[in-house]
Amino acid sequence: MLVWLVTIGEPLPVQEGAKDRPHRTGLFARLLAERGHDVVWWTSTYDHFRKKHLFADDHVLRINDRLEIRMLHGCGYSSNVSLARFRDHRQVAERFAAAAAAEPRRPDIIVAALPTIELCLESTRYGKQRGVPVVLDMRDMWPDVFLELLPPALRPLGYLPLASLFRKSRAACRDATAITGMTDAFVDWGLARGGRQRSPLDRSFFFGYVRTEPLAEKLAAAEAFWDQHGVAATGDFNAAFFGAIGRQFNLEPIIEAARRLGPTNRKIRFVLCGSGDRLEHYKSLAAGLSNIVFPGWVGAAEIFALMRRSAIGLAPYRESRNFTMNIANKPAEYFSGGLPIALSLKSGVLHDLLRDRDCGFSYGNDPQALVRELGRLQDDSARQKRLSANAQALFEESFVAEKVYGRMAAYLEEIVAATKAAP
Repeated sequence: MLVWLVTIGEPLPVQEGAKDRPHRTGLFARLLAERGHDVVWWTSTYDHFRKKHLFADDHVLRINDRLEIRMLHGCGYSSNVSLARFRDHRQVAERFAAAAAAEPRRPDIIVAALPTIELCLESTRYGKQRGVPVVLDMRDMWPDVFLELLPPALRPLGYLPLASLFRKSRAACRDATAITGMTDAFVDWGLARGGRQRSPLDRSFFFGYVRTEPLAEKLAAAEAFWDQHGVAATGDFNAAFFGAIGRQFNLEPIIEAARRLGPTNRKIRFVLCGSGDRLEHYKSLAAGLSNIVFPGWVGAAEIFALMRRSAIGLAPYRESRNFTMNIANKPAEYFSGGLPIALSLKSGVLHDLLRDRDCGFSYGNDPQALVRELGRLQDDSARQKRLSANAQALFEESFVAEKVYGRMAAYLEEIVAATKAAP
C-alpha cells in the first residue's frame, strides 16, 4: 500500500552524520518501508529545533526505493509561541493541499499528526474528496495548550483569537476515519473534539523508541565529551534531562534543588541537555552552581553515554492537561536506558504508570521534595537497582519501537483492507 505520513516538527535525516534521533513519524516511516509499503512523508523544510531552514524552497529527499520525504517551505519562526509560527503552518498546509492535489498516485491511507491543525484539516479534506481513509494521530492538545499559557481569568478572552483554530480542529477530528494517540486519554480528547463516539478503529499506541548502541568510535567520542564536561561515569549521582528547553518544561525547581544541595556533601549533579528559547534564562538562574551542567544540544551517542552514567531521568513538565493526559517521547527514552523517572506532575497517566510499575517518583514541582527523593534514592542502592530494572522491563513490554510500530502498521493494513472491501 501507499501511505502518506503528514507530520512537521520532527528531526529529518537530511545531513550526513546527523546526530538527531528519529521520533515517532521517522521511526514509523522506516518500519512501514521495511514491511514493503511505499511511504511519502510530507513535512516542512524548517528545522523546528534549531530554528532554521534546511532548504530555501520545497525539496524532495529519496531515502530508498520505498521511502520519500517531501519537504514544503514556509516562512519559519523564531519563537514557538508566535504569530509567525501560525503563519508558517498555514503556508505549509496550503503547499501540501496544492501538491497533494497534483499527485498522480492516490494514497491508500493518510496518517496526519495533530499538530498541525491546518495539515490535519487539509488531509481530511483530501480524504473526503477522494475516498481515502485518514487517521489523525493526537500528539499535542492544540490549540488548547496556548490557552493554558494564560491565567485562568484571561482564558475566555484568549479563546477569541484562537476560535478559528478550534473550529478547524473540530472539523478535522470530526471528518477523520479514526483517531489515534499515545494514550487512551489523548484518543478520548480527539474524539470529544470531533463530537464523535469511540469505535474499534480509535486506538492508542505508545511512543516507540529504538535502543541502539552507537558505533564504537562515536561512543568513545561521546564518553570523552562527558569526561570533558565533568560528568563522571562512577562515583557521582547524575540526574539527566534532554529535550527542547522551552516553555513546556519548568527547570526552576530543579535549579533551586541544586542550590539547596550545594552546601551539602551530596554528590548529586543535574545534567540539563538541550537548547531553546528559555536556555539563557535558566543558565542565568543557575549561575555559580557547580552541580548543574548545561552541555547544549546533544545527539544519540551522547544521550546513550549519559544514560549509562546517570541514576535517574528528569521529566520536568509544566502542569497542563497536555502532559497529564499524555506520555510523550521522553519517558520511553529514559526507560530504554533503565532510568527511573523523577516527574514534576502530581497526577496523570505517566504519574500513575510510575507509581503502579514502581519505576520513578513525583516531586510535584517542589524543590525540597526533589532534594529529599533524590537523597533517598542515592542512599538506597538496592532501590536504585529495583527501579532501574522495573524501568527496563516496562520499556521491553510497552515501548520497543519495532513492537509498537509493528502493531500500528498492522492497524493501518486493517483499515485499508476494510476500506477496499467496503461496497
